[in-house]
Amino acid sequence: MAQQLRGIRTRGAILEAAAEVFAQHGYHGASIAQILEKAQVTRGALYFHFASKEQLVQGIFAQQVTEQGYPPRTYKLQELVDEAMALACRLPQEIMLRAGAKLAMESQLQELADGGPWEAWAQRFAAMVAAAKRHGEVYPHVVPEDLGRFLVSSWIGAQVVSEVTSDWRDLEERISSIFGYTLPSVALPAIFAQLDFGRDRGSRVLAEVQRDLESVSVGEAAG
Repeated sequence: MAQQLRGIRTRGAILEAAAEVFAQHGYHGASIAQILEKAQVTRGALYFHFASKEQLVQGIFAQQVTEQGYPPRTYKLQELVDEAMALACRLPQEIMLRAGAKLAMESQLQELADGGPWEAWAQRFAAMVAAAKRHGEVYPHVVPEDLGRFLVSSWIGAQVVSEVTSDWRDLEERISSIFGYTLPSVALPAIFAQLDFGRDRGSRVLAEVQRDLESVSVGEAAG
């Protein structure tokens, strides 16, 4: 068990180091030597977990869409908004997300990506829109797959512009604007009136998640 845990930690340290190097230098500018130095592991340890730079990229892509345990909401559309806004808040803070975003923009890596994080997010958003449609929250004309792709395409554009112009400082504001202009044509009026897509929505959702985690930890300690 101890050996297995060490292996998991080593793999995580390698991926984290690779993400930092890729985020700074891009795929072609990054070297295995830089990743080894950053991770403080041997070449043998790296190749035990990842046989190549390509596998490191695939490992980073696999980390892009994860279950964050966001609180359930009355409306499925609110859950979609919460996830997208929280992602906008997390991107500047989490190196794995920043590296994935940078690598996904490199056209030479599309074969490795197998659709990459953007396709995975499009499918996730589409599934959430489909759930909202089953719950009667959206107009009948809404096609979940189309809306999922549209939201991701809009998100990518906002992310790229925000990185260049403000180093992501205004990303939450930009994503909030996307929902402000998109949701009225998607959500039924009574539902739209109750949706919260304020500029700080992602920050508030993540703070709520953190409070819930701390509450669980306190409860476990007391037990």
